[in-house]
Amino acid sequence: MTTSYHMTPDEFRQNGYAVIDWIADYMERVESYPVLARVQPGEIRAGLPDLPPLRGEPFEAILADIEPLIMPGVTHWQSPSFFAYFPANASGPSILGDLLSSGLGVQGMLWATSPAATELESHVLDWLADMLGLPGQFKSSSSGGGVIQDTASSAVLTAVLAGRERATGFASNTQGCDGRLTAYTSSQAHSSVEKAVKIAGIGSQNLRLIEVDENFAMRPDALAQQIAADRAAGLLPCFVSATVGTTSSNAMDPVRAIGEICRDEGVWFHVDAAMSGTAALCPEFRHFQDGLELADSYAFNPHKWMFTNFDCDCFWVADRASLIKTLSILPEYLKNQATESGAVFDYRDWHIQLGRRFRALKLWFVIRHYGIEGLRHHVRRHVALAQQFAGWVQADPAFELAAPAPLNLVCFRLQAGDEANRRLLEQLNQSGELYLTHTVLDGRYTLRLCVGQTWTEARHVEHAWQQIREMAVGDPPVE
Repeated sequence: MTTSYHMTPDEFRQNGYAVIDWIADYMERVESYPVLARVQPGEIRAGLPDLPPLRGEPFEAILADIEPLIMPGVTHWQSPSFFAYFPANASGPSILGDLLSSGLGVQGMLWATSPAATELESHVLDWLADMLGLPGQFKSSSSGGGVIQDTASSAVLTAVLAGRERATGFASNTQGCDGRLTAYTSSQAHSSVEKAVKIAGIGSQNLRLIEVDENFAMRPDALAQQIAADRAAGLLPCFVSATVGTTSSNAMDPVRAIGEICRDEGVWFHVDAAMSGTAALCPEFRHFQDGLELADSYAFNPHKWMFTNFDCDCFWVADRASLIKTLSILPEYLKNQATESGAVFDYRDWHIQLGRRFRALKLWFVIRHYGIEGLRHHVRRHVALAQQFAGWVQADPAFELAAPAPLNLVCFRLQAGDEANRRLLEQLNQSGELYLTHTVLDGRYTLRLCVGQTWTEARHVEHAWQQIREMAVGDPPVE
């Protein structure tokens, strides 16, 4: 009798039930864990066997090891008291959609390799374009269309490459870069822009970090002056990235003013709305993206604030032909009748990698489960909680706001100075009660509290403020 070693469908069913039960239990008890992992470097590895098993182990034994071996080293991003960095919020429908995608195990690099993966993705991205109030040119029924990337970092790299090629008449793909290309973003932009220009061969020394105003938003006048200076020096501007909601402070670059400059200069204009783009589900927050019809590309992350587990970035272009021309390579082994017909999208031509997961399933599940109404409800709730927190900060003489708080991120600090803020952050995070991170704004050490996790309620934000206030000044906050 031949031994298979495979998990049978019945075994998978039984073990799958156990995993789902474990995840459901975790959702119920996540609040009980210290938010920030408390292990030392190397501690997790020290608890693992030196050698892999020669013979396979029962699944029950594998699952039983999660709690003692893995959980001590998990920082609980799904905790309702996780206020650090940005949300990475998961949800039941998203997890189940991701599970189904894994179960199907398709490789959707071409329409022909899984038509449903491609067509559901293009349809859901069109849904989202309407849900967010995006301009019509970003829909697949027009000149553009959307595609799911892994992260906003990949999206901005893709946009940089397209901007590079358009500026050089698609010559740099074959001839390489000659050192004349320049790119532009604000001094507050995400680090992914610098990484993208490095990878694209433009070079970090040719990335211009444009000055910001008192609200940490890019100054259009400074951008125009820098582009003019570069042209006068014989350089070739090719790419501008604006941010709708910077990582440090949630600053909103003026999209329309920047877009008008890019239009006049013939420069690719990308808008990075990684976290804050989700807010556009609510019409009252769309003014932050006014002028988006001037953009060549746009991206936001449902995995940051739309209850879709990591990873899932939605990236749109106004002119898909430029993108495809930049990235398309067609070896013989990928040729097929559907591609040759021109009637289908082959998403391999829309991003860096060839292979691609069926990410659209989890996004589809989320949209259908919550509906537009449900998604708007939670966005509005998170914004309201952040605004309430900002009000407490403003009302307390020991604290100050360090930047405007337009949505769900509050930047604040003790007025007692940088060292006091460093100590406060360390004490808060060591407590296990909550997790915050910091930034530096105008040279001042600043604490950040971001509201956006799936299970965060008013009581968690209230408790966070109580902890902050008590550790800072030793007295409970005044009601």
